[in-house]
Parts: sequence; C-alpha cells; structure tokens
Amino acid sequence: MRRIALCIIAQYFTLLGLFAQGNEAKDTTNYSERKLKIEEVNFVSGYYQQDGNNSGVTGGIGTEKLTDFANTLEIKVSKTNKYKTKHSFALELGVDAYTSASSDNINPAISGPSRKDMRIYPSLTWSAENEKKTLLFGSGISYSHEFDYESRGLNLNFVKSSLDNNREFGVKLFAFFDSWGVILPYEFRTGTQTSASGHNKTPLDYKPRNSYQASISYSQVINSRLQISLMLDPSYQSGQLTTLYQRVYFSDNSEKVEKLPDTRLKIPIGIRANYFLGDRIVLRGFYRYYTDDWGNKAHTASLETPIKITPFFSLSPFYRLHYQTGIDYFAAYKQHSVQDEYYTSDFDLSKLTSHFLGAGIHLSPPKGIFGNEHFNSLDIRYGHYIRNTGSGLYGNIITFAFKFK
Repeated sequence: MRRIALCIIAQYFTLLGLFAQGNEAKDTTNYSERKLKIEEVNFVSGYYQQDGNNSGVTGGIGTEKLTDFANTLEIKVSKTNKYKTKHSFALELGVDAYTSASSDNINPAISGPSRKDMRIYPSLTWSAENEKKTLLFGSGISYSHEFDYESRGLNLNFVKSSLDNNREFGVKLFAFFDSWGVILPYEFRTGTQTSASGHNKTPLDYKPRNSYQASISYSQVINSRLQISLMLDPSYQSGQLTTLYQRVYFSDNSEKVEKLPDTRLKIPIGIRANYFLGDRIVLRGFYRYYTDDWGNKAHTASLETPIKITPFFSLSPFYRLHYQTGIDYFAAYKQHSVQDEYYTSDFDLSKLTSHFLGAGIHLSPPKGIFGNEHFNSLDIRYGHYIRNTGSGLYGNIITFAFKFK
C-alpha cells in the first residue's frame, strides 16, 4: 500500500511538470496566482427501506427487511497556479447506518449484534486541468470500513476534450483491495468460534478480495439538441467472492454455506443520449448491455425527463427497467443438487426483472434557498423499486441533496 501511495505522489509531481512544460519562458507578470478557495460544499442524505421473503442468509427463504440511512459530505476546493493550471481537491466523508433482519438470522438464537451496523467511507481526490490544452489528469484514494469488511481504493483518470468542447474522451482506472471477515452461520461453527453474529464481533479469519475496473467513455455533441456518450466499463474480481454466512439447502435436505468461483470478469457496454426537446424539456435516455463469465447477461434501459416549470424549478420523472438471465450457479431453496460444484440461493443473482420509478425536483432560486445566497440548490428525489422474482421484493428511497457555494 505504501509503495502504491508513493507512486501516486510521484505521478502527481510528474504531471505538474508536464503541465508546466513550455510555459517557463512565458511572461506571467500580468497574471495573479489564485489562492486556494472553496468551490462548493455538497451534503446528501438518503433513507432506504426494503422488504421481501427471499433472503440468501436463510437459503433463499425468509425476511429481506432492511433499512439504511446514508449521509455524505463533500468539500471541493481549488487553486490556479501561475501556469494557469487549475488544481482541484475533493474531500468526501460518508456514513451509513443500517439494520438488516436477514443478517440477524446468521445466528437466530442471539438477536441484535448483527442486526445493525455502521459503514464509514472517506475519500480524497485531486485533479489538474489545463483549459488551454483541454487536458485533465486526476487521482484519488478511498477507504471503507464496517465490522466484517475493510476496503482500500485507488483511482486514476484522464480526460481530453476537443478545442470546441464538442468531443471528449475519458479513461478512469480503479483498484480496490478488500479484506472480508469470515462469518459462518452458527450451526457451522466449532468449539469457541462465535464470530460476528454472536456476542463476539470478531470474525474467524480474513480473506482478501481485489477488484480492478476501467471506465472508458467517449462523448460527442451531434447538434444543438442532441449529444451522446458511449461507455465501456470492464472489471475483474478475484479472491473471496462467496458470502460465507449465506446458507444453501439441497434437494436431499443437506445444508452447506454458499460457494462461488474465486474470479469474475464483468463487461458492461452502454450508450447515453440527451435530447433537448425545446427550452423546457430534456430527454435523457440510457441503455446498457452486461455480460459476465458466471453466465449472467442483462439489459438495462432508463428514461428521465427533466421538465423546467420555471427558470428556478424543475421536475424530473424517471423509469428504469432491468432484466437479467441469472448466473449459472443459482437455484432456489432445496433445488440444488449435492453434485453441484458451485451453488447459491441469493435471488439477486437469479433470473429477474426489476423496475425503478419515481421523480425528483430541483430548486435553485437566484437569491438562494430560503433567501440564503450561499445555499445554491436543493434536490429531492424519490424512487420505488420492485424486483419480480421469487416471492418478490420492494424498496423505497428518498434522497435530499444540498449544494452550498
């Protein structure tokens, strides 16, 4: 980890040198270097709740009731140096507090310790943008922790725009190095192995999981009304991909913990289009095709239509449809054969169709929200989720986003 961090620092100073090349001889006497300033502050708060009866913890049957209260605070600052390169920094801190009735069934004899938990996830990103050369470089680090899971992330990104800003090509690279605590259902423990679902929240062991992802995009302005973006987001995972506290019940009434391959390759390809239908309505369409080497193939399509009611108020209804074939290793409760090499009864990995629909409102009055000029905008968004598989699952989410400038 230290070597990777040193590489990022070294790259940062190398990029500074690249941006400065060719500028040393220029006269900068008429240029005043900008001091570090706060660009904006964003605060997002959301509440999500769901319920269903196909929990993977209890072998594809039982409650999926869950609530999550999530909050993130982001502070963006920037500084322009004498070479007219804008350096931006973003510090973000996220905190989630959730309750999960299904996790509580890891050990149903002792209620409480695994029913609720908190996740904390800070991140820091940097970018350097040269508007004259229409170039942007950036990097970042992230961290996430909850009682049985720890993740460290790194990212790099590059964006090149055309001089007229009608075309843009971007590449982002991500790497996550995770450590996942081994938590077994209570009936699979031996001796003093109480693990996280008993009174002792110490997992029996920690297993690594590494994830690598690239995000490649190309955007093009077709005309004054239409612009499109093409996206390719391949990713590769290796390590502990099995959720060891999820049970699987077989056709002969035997029971084991979930078992899945220790590598996974995912390839999503997408297209996004924005069409300006007059001055008040925008059509935002999206389609993505997904495939992976676990046998799952999926199609996702969505449409969002922001409607400007006034210059300072807009309404955005949206709808998303998702269909997937399911992975090769899924079977419902007591449908697996004991001869199966891999097995899971997690319905999120099954053949399914899901719907997500709702609406958002955006407020940005010229004098600020509630007359506070620094309270720049307020967004409120509500969505309802339906998963049509097994006995079904539904969820509701409401999000508030505050921007201060």
